[in-house]
Amino acid sequence: MSEDFYDILGVSQDASEDEIEEAYRNAVRKYHPDVSDEPDAEEKFKKAKKAKEVLTDDEKRRQYDQMGHERFSEAQKRGGVGGGRRQGGGGDPFGGGGSFNDVQDIFDQFFGGGGQSRSRPQSGRDLKTSLTVDLETAYHGAEKEITVARPEECGDCSGRGHPPSADSQTCPECNGSGQVTQVQQTAFGRMQQRSTCRRCEGQGTLYEETCSSCRGDGIVRNEATLQVEIPPGIRSGQTLRMDGEGAPGEQGARKGDLHVEISVSDHPDFERDGNDLKMRKPISFPQAVFGDTLEVETFDGPVEFDIDDGTQSGETFRLSGKGIPRLRRRGHGDLYVQVQVVTPDSLNEEQQEALEAYAEAGGEDVEVDRGFFDRLKSTF
Repeated sequence: MSEDFYDILGVSQDASEDEIEEAYRNAVRKYHPDVSDEPDAEEKFKKAKKAKEVLTDDEKRRQYDQMGHERFSEAQKRGGVGGGRRQGGGGDPFGGGGSFNDVQDIFDQFFGGGGQSRSRPQSGRDLKTSLTVDLETAYHGAEKEITVARPEECGDCSGRGHPPSADSQTCPECNGSGQVTQVQQTAFGRMQQRSTCRRCEGQGTLYEETCSSCRGDGIVRNEATLQVEIPPGIRSGQTLRMDGEGAPGEQGARKGDLHVEISVSDHPDFERDGNDLKMRKPISFPQAVFGDTLEVETFDGPVEFDIDDGTQSGETFRLSGKGIPRLRRRGHGDLYVQVQVVTPDSLNEEQQEALEAYAEAGGEDVEVDRGFFDRLKSTF
């Protein structure tokens, strides 16, 4: 089971609280140890419970969307998730008042930081959503509008986390540099390490007020309406990437991307097979006997093709280049038209007399060669 909280509950990143609660109830019914026989049911139940606790808490969900699963989980273990951005005061970095940067700096220092502090703010995390289009849109391509709930830079404070008019002072811990130097005595001698100042979180400045809209985070969760370009030839399961439309980065760093997974709905007349299209065309008995010019509708308008006399029901005709465009390449697939001879369920008097005369003339006798059966088998 994926560790991502949204995947654990099987919901999208723009899911409402009601959808999350419903997904959690489904997980309880499926994985609760008292009702499930699965060997790992208890572990899955605990993960679902944890996911629900975070995603139904506005503050935690905002921080989760900004940090991503791995960083959020590590920060939460060390007590750095749950409150707004700290604007002043030292505090205990291992206590509940600590910020994520406090935790990350300590984590880097002792667990794989390599003796180097984080040199630049982290980019925003990528987001995912889905979009269903019809087959005609997949054929021609189009611009579609989507609405996605995502974390965004707070408009009231421009992502700063404090009002523009807030009183400020130079951070006394780092003297405004945003970096502090720590000296440690190790078995290899004295080691100096520069790291992000925990008190001001690398800003070099402390502010007396926090923004009331984002509670000091600089991030709010909003619905965004975007235009996504659907290229001709798109298939179900393929993903379009929208650069810079994901979550905002830290301290103005690059935004993440938005990944839009495409689903193509079924069409009443056409069946898709890769870049090829298949369809059925009903024809009359005389058309099959004498041959004819048939017309079929395609996404580019009507197309005509000829069938020979003696055409059998189930025979398939290939119309070259009349299928789906090849994605970001030249050319199209083909269109395969299978003809189906329709037996009339009612005849007028003249038609009945003509058919009876045909039967009397030997029309009821059926003579076929071996190739007929081979062609018939190929249609199944």
